[in-house]
Amino acid sequence: MTAAPVLDPRRTALVLVDLMDRLVALPLEPRKGTEVLTACEELAARCRAGGALVVLVRVERPTLAEQPPGSGLVAGLRHEGDWEVVKRTVGAFQGTGLDELLRDRGVDTLVLGGIATNLGVESTARAAADLGYELVFVEDAMAAFTAAEHDASVRLDFPRLGTVTTVGRLRFAAVRD
Repeated sequence: MTAAPVLDPRRTALVLVDLMDRLVALPLEPRKGTEVLTACEELAARCRAGGALVVLVRVERPTLAEQPPGSGLVAGLRHEGDWEVVKRTVGAFQGTGLDELLRDRGVDTLVLGGIATNLGVESTARAAADLGYELVFVEDAMAAFTAAEHDASVRLDFPRLGTVTTVGRLRFAAVRD
């Protein structure tokens, strides 16, 4: 892991994937879902304070008439000004309009966290990389179903797509109007 680049908040969005009650409650590794949620809440607060956009992504399965209990975002996670994106695939870009929303806002850098590291987060990151976004992965704001799956993404895949860092190392540039 390295220190994250100093990010321009006007061109940055925090994308948090699948922070839904039913997923946060699952047995996750290398940290509990509640620990991921706490780290993501801290990240979101820092991004909002710095002027970066916060995008909260959750999944709805298109084959189900009714979504399982706990399919909404964790209560209190979304704040005024945040965007909520509903995906129907593993990643957050396919069929959601997310790319257009980000481009219209001038975003070219994504900071990523959420559940599960190797599924929703990585799928979203791969699509974002294909679309030309700069990527920053916040390792301590993610978890997977096994530590091995998490580690494979963080140590092998993510460094090839962007920068891997931690909540404490993320920095935003001061913005002058």
